[in-house]
Amino acid sequence: MLDFLTQKVHDENRQGEAYAPFAVDENQYKKHFYIESYGCQMNFADSEIVASILQEQGFGATRNLEQADLIFINTCSIREKAEQTVRKRLTDFKKAKKSNPGLLIGVLGCMAERLKAKFLEEEKLVDIVVGPDAYRSLPALIEEAETGQKAVNVLLSREETYADIAPVRLDSNGVSAFVSIMRGCNNMCSFCVVPFTRGRERSRDAASIVAECETLYREGYKEVTLLGQNVDSYHYFDESIGEAVTFAHLLEKVAMIAPDLRVRFSTSHPKDITEEVLQTMARYENICKYIHLPVQSGSSRVLQLMNRTYTREWYMAKVDRIREVLPDCGISSDIIAGFCTETDEDHQDTLSIMEYSKYDMSYMFFYSERPGTLAARRYTDDVPLETKKQRLSEIVALQGRLSRESNEKDLGKTFKVLVEGPSKKNPDEWMGRNSQNKVIVFPKPTGLKKGDYLEVTVTDCTQATLIGNVKREK
Repeated sequence: MLDFLTQKVHDENRQGEAYAPFAVDENQYKKHFYIESYGCQMNFADSEIVASILQEQGFGATRNLEQADLIFINTCSIREKAEQTVRKRLTDFKKAKKSNPGLLIGVLGCMAERLKAKFLEEEKLVDIVVGPDAYRSLPALIEEAETGQKAVNVLLSREETYADIAPVRLDSNGVSAFVSIMRGCNNMCSFCVVPFTRGRERSRDAASIVAECETLYREGYKEVTLLGQNVDSYHYFDESIGEAVTFAHLLEKVAMIAPDLRVRFSTSHPKDITEEVLQTMARYENICKYIHLPVQSGSSRVLQLMNRTYTREWYMAKVDRIREVLPDCGISSDIIAGFCTETDEDHQDTLSIMEYSKYDMSYMFFYSERPGTLAARRYTDDVPLETKKQRLSEIVALQGRLSRESNEKDLGKTFKVLVEGPSKKNPDEWMGRNSQNKVIVFPKPTGLKKGDYLEVTVTDCTQATLIGNVKREK
């Protein structure tokens, strides 16, 4: 992990692995909390909800571990490596108790329910365990833990969306913000633990989502990312108008807040992204032309075992339709190597669907069996680890070539870029992203600031990044 004050970034993007928050004025609070987040963007958004709840209780965020009265780690159970990282960090935090006996350590999020007994009893690493639907109970749990008792609430909810809680933007660049629109998942993909750790799917009311986005815009933010495990299945019945709000309707409502407020979203399930969504994206310039469309495998047989509910051919047809409606749309994916019973032929199907889809970028992993999932109960994890690693290396290599080819096609093109801040590699350069979610770095022109839009012409590229210059008016 990088230094705990920073986000680990993917090619200068905002997809993070961990961050710690900070307060505008740490001295205004007598008590302080420190939080690290791992995994998906939903976890980062949840940490901002937790920060709001703690702030209401008089706790200020701090980047200084020695100043913290509370340490929380927001966890991810998607892969075994994430769990190993969390356990290591908890061991590090436990050492801090030697110099600060009153320090409380807590685990939030997806690992909370599954590993609560180990963390609390066997390894004695934590004082508080809180599941993703129980953050409102944090004040009572903290009070209980302060008496020396172990405090736990991992109950899942069919209603909780935290719609009325205004998140505290942690480690924000002041330009882009996450907005949670729904929680949980109903898809039951056999490899995935999310339905068991985050519960059933429920959508947040549309009015509160739009209001949060309007507030962000008034505060100077220029981009919002609408978050959900499966945003395309968003569905909320608005009793005030007597109509159901679909994801396409919600996208339009947010896009209409202001033409210079960019709208992104993640993640889409291939079976649920609709023609209406594509047409809405095409109508509004400020809805970014980028779709994260996880394929997981290119083999119809493996997809059936994964319970993905689509075939190879169906997915390819969906990619075709996206290209027809949105010719300049960026597409990225998630890919799993070595799922149960995967053969060499299945692996070749994955490589070929990558070639067909021409992903701009992918998140790639080898299969890691998660206890409690359908796959763990039904199938044998029978692909040898070395085979998984070899197949993953081939997937990574192919994606590297596809990413470079995609970037090379942009040479000479001019894109509208939203400036997010200084380049992490060179403080004399700015970085931003185009509508297709590609990172572009360019020399700092005078008079430019974060949150500005400008035209940048691509002059060079790497596998991960576009390099350009600000377009000069003739």
